[in-house]
Amino acid sequence: MIRHCTTFLLAVNLLAPGLASASARDARTPQLTSTVNAEVAAARRVAPELGVAVVELQSGDTVYSFNPETQRILASNTKIITTAAALDRLGPGFNFETEILIRGDVAGGVLGGDLAVLGGGDPNLSGRHYYGDSFGPFREWAAALRAQGISRVGGDLVLVASLFDDRTVHPDWPRDQLTRWYEAPVAALSFNDNCVLVKVGPDGAAGGAAVVETVPPLPIFRVESTARTTGRARQQWLRIDRDLEEQQGGSETLTVGGFVYQRSEGIDKWVTVADPVRYFGAALRAALAEEGITIGGRTRKSTALDGNRWRLIHTHFSDLLTTLETINKRSQNFYAESVLKLLGARLCDDGSWPGGARVVEEFLDDVGFPRGSYHLADGSGMSRNNRFSPSQLTALLRHMFFHRWGKEFLNTFPYSGEHGLKWAGRLAQPPYLGNVIAKTGSLNGVSTLSGYAKARSGKVYAFSILCNRTRANWRAEKAQDRIVRALIDHG
Repeated sequence: MIRHCTTFLLAVNLLAPGLASASARDARTPQLTSTVNAEVAAARRVAPELGVAVVELQSGDTVYSFNPETQRILASNTKIITTAAALDRLGPGFNFETEILIRGDVAGGVLGGDLAVLGGGDPNLSGRHYYGDSFGPFREWAAALRAQGISRVGGDLVLVASLFDDRTVHPDWPRDQLTRWYEAPVAALSFNDNCVLVKVGPDGAAGGAAVVETVPPLPIFRVESTARTTGRARQQWLRIDRDLEEQQGGSETLTVGGFVYQRSEGIDKWVTVADPVRYFGAALRAALAEEGITIGGRTRKSTALDGNRWRLIHTHFSDLLTTLETINKRSQNFYAESVLKLLGARLCDDGSWPGGARVVEEFLDDVGFPRGSYHLADGSGMSRNNRFSPSQLTALLRHMFFHRWGKEFLNTFPYSGEHGLKWAGRLAQPPYLGNVIAKTGSLNGVSTLSGYAKARSGKVYAFSILCNRTRANWRAEKAQDRIVRALIDHG
């Protein structure tokens, strides 16, 4: 459920769209300029390629800028653009829809035909919203089958995932990180964020083989482990990976090596899968089996439902706002990429990265960004080819603040000091606590922070701080926080 930052939303109410034309007095003050200048000078020692822009929302006045028009790598600040476009183009009432269909007659509990799933690009089919039960969504589907009197499917499981194109991994993403959860592949039928949880624990005796299991325990995974149990805590280290040389459609080999301490609780790691649709099918079969429903035929992929004898028995809905919250609060790349491809599929019949980018570009046309003044490559920011200027981000943030769905947009962001997120320890003391809502971004050598801040004066600002060529990202984060504190104290 989306949590509201009461302190900040008070400022949203005070700056209703009808007040947007009123000018704030003394938007640019000498004290603000000199204080932020000092912090920016310090930040440049940490990030030589730095850009900063600050806009007072009510008046639209730029109150501070440093290299505001220079394009920078955005990292996860790209998600601001993706989510803004999605909310504008789809609306807050939009739902992802995954359809469950059957064909054939039912007799004696057996469906004399096939079961089909028509993918809608939903990234939410996981345990995230089911108290950790990864099969949670599928249990509802099993109930729909039982309502039809079905305990066995005699035919095949047909998976239709043609809403998105076949390219599941973006060409810009670093190839040495393809097994990491933040580079999960993207498909129109996905399960568990397209990752499997690998759990490695001790067997209780030093020298013995470590215990390795996958969650969920699906037969498509083959584990090759040389990991051992050790009696020395300092010796614990593990390597958990996936064989990238295997072809999609074959068994996926997970390799585990190293040592796990015999008195530890073990080590868990999320590892991406090679073939999302095959993973989805294996998980659905296993979940239905747990619910007492078996499938006699094979699992096969199809680009469309053949014939016209299909009957819809269930539609699974996932709402857009919860999805956008996961993107901005949790910085979940897989969700952002799913949304970008969905925009392309729904609005220009092209469920690909270029298709989604075209929809976002059309949205940015409406905001007033000239074509060629920026570059958008993916939806999450994993690509280093996402390049925008600080002034463009603040313009977009101001546009969305006064948007008809501005409150919904702001509520998807994390706020300073928010429990359970990376923001829990940043700007977490009064007067900063709860008065900053912003999106972070991080890649090797890149640290970004853009969002909104409410100053002690009551004025509300949009800001963007883009640090490239950072010497250490944690130092860049500290510098960003000092700039925001100066804005709140003197704005």
